[in-house]
Amino acid sequence: MTTKRIVVGAHYGLRDWLAQRITACILFVYTLVLLGWVLTLPELTYGNWAGMFASGWMKVLTLLALLSLAWHAWIGVRDVYMDYIKPTALRLFLQVATIVALAGYAIWAVNILWSV
Repeated sequence: MTTKRIVVGAHYGLRDWLAQRITACILFVYTLVLLGWVLTLPELTYGNWAGMFASGWMKVLTLLALLSLAWHAWIGVRDVYMDYIKPTALRLFLQVATIVALAGYAIWAVNILWSV
């Protein structure tokens, strides 16, 4: 006798677990690069800080870190909503609000990053 497994929920599994780990590693590497750069500066001034983010490779690395942070946050918050918010309408509202907020934060950060 075979039973059919009914899967419900929002993409639980290896893909989300792996995405969380990959984005965490990207954020860790970015943190190390940022700390390494800041610790080698003789003094932390606005000019040094702006100069650090003016280079193309740092902008790309920062953009990758920002996108990783947004994706990492989305997976974590979505899982919390799926586990603890039982009314479907409320859960959907919170998920949409979170997506809008994370997208807004990402767009705002990219705008700041590319204005330097």
